[in-house]
Amino acid sequence: MAETKKLAATVRSGTGKGAARSVRREGRIPAVLYGGGEAPQPLSLEKKSLSQLIFAGHFLTTIFELDIDGKKERAIPRDYQLDVIKDTPMHVDFLRLKPGSRLRVQVPVHFTNQEAAPGIKRGGALNIVYHTVEMWVPADNIPEAITADLTGMDFNDSLHISAIPLPEGCKPTNPDKNFTVASLTPPAGGGAEEAPAAAAAPAAAPAKDEKKK
Repeated sequence: MAETKKLAATVRSGTGKGAARSVRREGRIPAVLYGGGEAPQPLSLEKKSLSQLIFAGHFLTTIFELDIDGKKERAIPRDYQLDVIKDTPMHVDFLRLKPGSRLRVQVPVHFTNQEAAPGIKRGGALNIVYHTVEMWVPADNIPEAITADLTGMDFNDSLHISAIPLPEGCKPTNPDKNFTVASLTPPAGGGAEEAPAAAAAPAAAPAKDEKKK
């Protein structure tokens, strides 16, 4: 389950580009909290703490308890913008989380036990089809990641979503019930598997010199 983190926010007055620029000049980042059957609420966030959270990873699958001038709201980031030159936050959209609600998120796939995959040990290549899987998940049980175990995978094997344990209440949005998440292909030329056969092949006999007339 994704960890819940706390983040202080302040209600801001005014919307639009001019108001957003004014917030940034104060060293803060404009944001908006929406959804849950309530009106959108413009907010501002402290720039340094927000930057640390974004670049720490898993920002879009982290549940936050927003402290909005003393009022607590559970929310999850749905989008954020970065300055294309400075790579600093420009704006964040938060979705309110209400009890019993479900939402669609991208869940990272962590691949484990590569050392236990015979095909990888013999030089095969792991072709990852999905680094993340889009899923419907309960708002109170958002997974940080799902784990794909590569134990036993050999050349030309495929790992399907059905082989990956999913947290309770989580369901992929992909209509294909057993889509391929990754596959393992042999190295070009056959790799180590063909080496013994090549070594065992007898050397060709040298051609005899033609008899001189």
